[in-house]
Amino acid sequence: MDLVGIASLGATMGIMGGVVGSALGISKAAPTGLSVIAEEPGYFKFVMLLSSLPMTQTFYGFIFTFYALMIILPGISATITPFQAYAMLGIGFMVLLAELFSAYMQGVVCMAGILELPKTKGKIASTTMILAAYEEIFGILGMVFGIVLLIMVSGL
Repeated sequence: MDLVGIASLGATMGIMGGVVGSALGISKAAPTGLSVIAEEPGYFKFVMLLSSLPMTQTFYGFIFTFYALMIILPGISATITPFQAYAMLGIGFMVLLAELFSAYMQGVVCMAGILELPKTKGKIASTTMILAAYEEIFGILGMVFGIVLLIMVSGL
């Protein structure tokens, strides 16, 4: 594989982490939500909101991948060095992990909140969203740090 290919692989890891992490996070929250809705249909709106929160990491992964493939890589592809190519691969892997674990753990937090909806008569929903936002921050930081590192490595 040539250096541009290695760098491109790193760039695409962001979206892969976001998609896989979001799918795993939603797979934790949504089935729990179905159980709650089966017992208490009135909690549908809370379940829909909390179950969908892990989806946002897909957007962060996409933004990272788009930026890397459309802005960074075209600017350095003619003069890319092995250091830059492997650095992009490593940065992409870091973003993959950040998005994957952020989305998955956000799904776990949302699942726990969904389980408590009937016991608290829905009052736990806002607290759950705040706690889920803590996990969200890791996804945002993964994307931002990844983009900053790409800019540093590329010299653009």
